[in-house]
Amino acid sequence: MNELDDARRAVEAVLFAAEDPMTAAELALHVGARVDVTAALADLQSHYAGRGVELVERGGRWHFQTAADLAQMLRREREESRRLSRAAVETLAIVAYHEPVSRAEIEAIRGVQISKGTLDVLMEAGWIRPAGRREGPGRPLTYATTPDFLTHFGLASRRDLPGIDDLKAAGLLDPIDAALGQLVLERDDTDADELESDSEPA
Repeated sequence: MNELDDARRAVEAVLFAAEDPMTAAELALHVGARVDVTAALADLQSHYAGRGVELVERGGRWHFQTAADLAQMLRREREESRRLSRAAVETLAIVAYHEPVSRAEIEAIRGVQISKGTLDVLMEAGWIRPAGRREGPGRPLTYATTPDFLTHFGLASRRDLPGIDDLKAAGLLDPIDAALGQLVLERDDTDADELESDSEPA
């Protein structure tokens, strides 16, 4: 058995025993600095590729999970303790696509005020978190998504979020939603043009 095999077994054991996904740095604390954690993770990911259990990386954190194509076989019917309201779904989407974003910015994009309870529900679910205060008048608190958000929705990073065309193709946007999404994109483009104009020398 060579050093890579030993490293792979050590990293594999730690990940199986871990309650939560772990970063490479956290794994190194358990297996020792002499172990090449990055190489061991790459080897394990290749080893488990296509199996019933796969090693995946979400937002820089690693964990084992059931292969996506087998999830339906293991899913049990259960009553959801709390369903997200439309306001919560829209708020989560805005945070995911625009983070870090303040409450006032969320309200500006949605066009209506949101209750504090909406943000509380998303934080209790572990999908958004406070992301610090923005420098400016009032120093508003901003919000961003969490690694749990990426894990729950099967995303490696926010770059994997679907675009408007993808959502429309999947039938997940009605005409009103699509129009609102286009308005947001157009407003972002307008803001960018204004910034460029402001930065041009007189």
